[in-house]
Amino acid sequence: MKDQEFMQAALEEARQGLAEGGIPIGSVLVLEGKIIGRGHNRRVQKGSAILHAEMDCIENAGRLKAADYKRCVLYSTLSPCDMCSGTALLYGIPRIVVGENRTFQGPEQYLMVRGVDLDILDNQECIDLMRQFIQDKPELWKEDIGV
Repeated sequence: MKDQEFMQAALEEARQGLAEGGIPIGSVLVLEGKIIGRGHNRRVQKGSAILHAEMDCIENAGRLKAADYKRCVLYSTLSPCDMCSGTALLYGIPRIVVGENRTFQGPEQYLMVRGVDLDILDNQECIDLMRQFIQDKPELWKEDIGV
């Protein structure tokens, strides 16, 4: 049940990003059952090339010891892209929980080959949020994923 609770926190972040005029993707970083970082995609809001939800979340968690990252779980409403997956690998985050991977699928096989425990929740709210956004703002979505 905890996974669903933490995904709801990530969804709150995604909704906040959408309300700010950005892309509705949210993320939380959890250490020992407690949220230590929250973030949402803020590329539009900050004029950033790299501020995806997972990057914002990890940045907002602040500097951690390497051993701390290795005990964290990263939650994201959408399958992490190459950049965000690479960041999780760099810091040795052992588990990633994804809300959905139907609208976009990052390098999930690569993460698993590298030893990451990857769980896909197939959360309908995450799916609906992204599908509606992609329908409403296809050019902004294409920009975000580098198409």
